[in-house]
Amino acid sequence: MSIAIVFVVLLALLVHRVFFGYAKSERSFEVLAPREVALIESTAEVMFPAGGAIPFSGLDADLPGYADRFLAAIEPGVRRQIRALFALFEHVTLIFPAPGWRGWKRFSSLTFEQREIVLGGWSQSPNFARQLVFTALRAVLTMGYLGHPEVLRHLRLAPYAFESPVTEADLLYPKIGAHPDTIALGESDLTPASDGTPVDLEGPLHARYAEAGRTTPDATS
Repeated sequence: MSIAIVFVVLLALLVHRVFFGYAKSERSFEVLAPREVALIESTAEVMFPAGGAIPFSGLDADLPGYADRFLAAIEPGVRRQIRALFALFEHVTLIFPAPGWRGWKRFSSLTFEQREIVLGGWSQSPNFARQLVFTALRAVLTMGYLGHPEVLRHLRLAPYAFESPVTEADLLYPKIGAHPDTIALGESDLTPASDGTPVDLEGPLHARYAEAGRTTPDATS
């Protein structure tokens, strides 16, 4: 009987740890739960800190918003795997606790320094499986960070605004991820090929990547 009581208590504590105690987000997410938002924000803060090589931080880049859009767009099986990855890192301190007081707390509840140590332990672990799991988490967040317009402008990788000719290939291939039936172009839409003039590196950026009030690239933005 006492064993059953202990089991029930431990189960209740585990359920509370996994599902409760998270602040409700002011935003609405299509896929992410509050616990996943907390994990992404706390990880992004460490991986891409404010004042780093790129001043724009992971929190500024709204990585939860990116992850939510990314998960909504991929197929369910892969989505479940990535969400399991988030859950693993949020509770990995039960197996590999952080140093210091209450190092077994959820990852998102640890101090900045404790989170740094935990992530460093996974990234530098001699165990290849642990390194691989860490790399998977970092890859998801890095795609969102490096795809943000502010980061691309800082790296001078933001796309420029220029007229692209419509070629025969545009009549054959849809946009990435789209169905061929979405191709709306026909032979009447074909335009002359480019005259070979190089893109002006001081020219305007694509509207989706231009800084508000600015159209020219700036390495310091």
